[in-house]
Amino acid sequence: MDYPGYRLFDAIACQLERFPKNDMLNAKENGQWRSYTTQEVASLANRLSAGLLAKGVSGNSFTPEGSDKIAIISNNRPEWLITDFAAQQIGAILVPMYPTTSPQEMEYILNESEARYIFVSNEELLKKVQALKSSFLKGIYTFDKIEGAAHFTELLDMASDELLQQVEATKQQVPNTHLATLIYTSGTTGKPKGVMLSHSNIVSNVFLSKASFPFPDQPQTKVLSFLPLNHIFEKMVSYIYLFSGISIYYAESLETIGDNLKEIKPDGFTTVPRLLEKVYEKIMAKGKELGGIKKALFFWSVGLGLKYDNRRPLSAFYKFKLNIARKLVFSKWREALGGNISFIITGGAAASEKLLRIFNAAGIPIYEGYGPTENSPVICVNRKQNNETCLGTVGPPVEGMEVKLAADGEILVKGPSVMQGYYKHPELTAEVIIDGWLHTGDIGTIIEDRFYKITDRKKELFKTSGGKYVAPQPIENKMKESRFIEQIIVLGSERKFVSALIVPSFPAIRDWMKEHNIVDMSNEDIVKNPKVYELFRSVLDHYNVNFNHVEQIKKFVLLPDEWSVDGGEMTPKMSLRRKVIMEKYKDIIEGIYETA
Repeated sequence: MDYPGYRLFDAIACQLERFPKNDMLNAKENGQWRSYTTQEVASLANRLSAGLLAKGVSGNSFTPEGSDKIAIISNNRPEWLITDFAAQQIGAILVPMYPTTSPQEMEYILNESEARYIFVSNEELLKKVQALKSSFLKGIYTFDKIEGAAHFTELLDMASDELLQQVEATKQQVPNTHLATLIYTSGTTGKPKGVMLSHSNIVSNVFLSKASFPFPDQPQTKVLSFLPLNHIFEKMVSYIYLFSGISIYYAESLETIGDNLKEIKPDGFTTVPRLLEKVYEKIMAKGKELGGIKKALFFWSVGLGLKYDNRRPLSAFYKFKLNIARKLVFSKWREALGGNISFIITGGAAASEKLLRIFNAAGIPIYEGYGPTENSPVICVNRKQNNETCLGTVGPPVEGMEVKLAADGEILVKGPSVMQGYYKHPELTAEVIIDGWLHTGDIGTIIEDRFYKITDRKKELFKTSGGKYVAPQPIENKMKESRFIEQIIVLGSERKFVSALIVPSFPAIRDWMKEHNIVDMSNEDIVKNPKVYELFRSVLDHYNVNFNHVEQIKKFVLLPDEWSVDGGEMTPKMSLRRKVIMEKYKDIIEGIYETA
């Protein structure tokens, strides 16, 4: 399948030509929504490019080593994409980082990439960067106005007519094979690696995904953006929006997503399963607060949703009942998401099939996709049309991608979106790209000869002391279907049996305690309570029947504190850092097996 030979920044010119907008990018400023027109974004990007040129930033020979690097560490806001455009237009390479990146990793990234300038959003991040040691960094610019700090508008003010003409001339010279960005993986193990992605890599993924999903040109629609823009998933999808004429609204924070959804009433958004789980938990908590017939109707509807299966013909009676549930119960769920949702795309980790069934039954379509940073990123995605969605899978491959399974089940992909390699690490590149095939490290299966299902990470498979292999993710995903389990990690490498560390869903546990006349207590006391332990034993026994004897969880420990990005147990895209958790709780883990 063909795709245009655009550079990413060509999205601005495409919008100006085809559907210039009054609300291309939007964010809250001083409590009010502020809209940036397409023309305004174009002007700001050009002026910022000119300011960077005035500082001596350039693409030089348009090579990975020769082009200057511009770092950015910020929350989602219009200035983020404007900075991205500005760097690209003069051949510089953007190096984004998560605001939660540790100082050690941040220092490593700045030094390896040799970033010359960095843009930060607020005073907290400014202080974080100022404390780092980098012999390459020449300046820091802020998006918020901070006393004593250089504001990014200082660069805008440097834009002379001569420099703006130079920007226009340089734009014409930037090849689509040039690197657009260096995205450092979050580093669940070892040092982060800089994934080199060219304009062509990302543009191909944009247009192949746009055609496959599909995303037609929709200048009348809008989306809410809250996943970090420095992750390739949200960045690539942002360019789908830009090339499709879709207006982007940025959530103020993760805490305000609910309010922002009601304010702007978006047509869709992208997310990760963890956030969907949080939404579902809140909905269920409100359902439990109902009384009488309303409560009965609520849980009748949820039960109906659990039986939803889009791969089988629905009986007329089931459709009749589902229409009642959608009208009386699920309509309120849609209203909580703004009332206009036509798509939610989830990725980054496996979504609960139970959750997917209920939301899709409720008329809130969730489409799971999949792909690593190294593929720009999308490899597979469930579709909005043509019966190309299968709940519990990541969908068929995107058009234009060659995908196959290796002998051990590892997913391999070949196509225009595969990265150029790892920056300054050709030996690591050679380990994962073999004969043009990217080895993803993910283990999968194929359903109906077209839908891919991710079963585990190759590196996360472990072998018990009895020599039996265990894949932890399917076990964890099944256990998390319980309303009582918030987080879980399955253990047992080189051990006699499989065990688990579990973080309970404390709101659900407290509801259960009320129902059983158990006095409320602290989280620390809850996890030690014998009756709570018995509850979890019964929950695990209920789900253990889905697995063979070797895979069943024999022993477990309940933990009082939720794992988080700030605590270091989760990556910024909400995946478990298994080695970190195992090291943090090594004494507890040893205790599990010592008493066996």
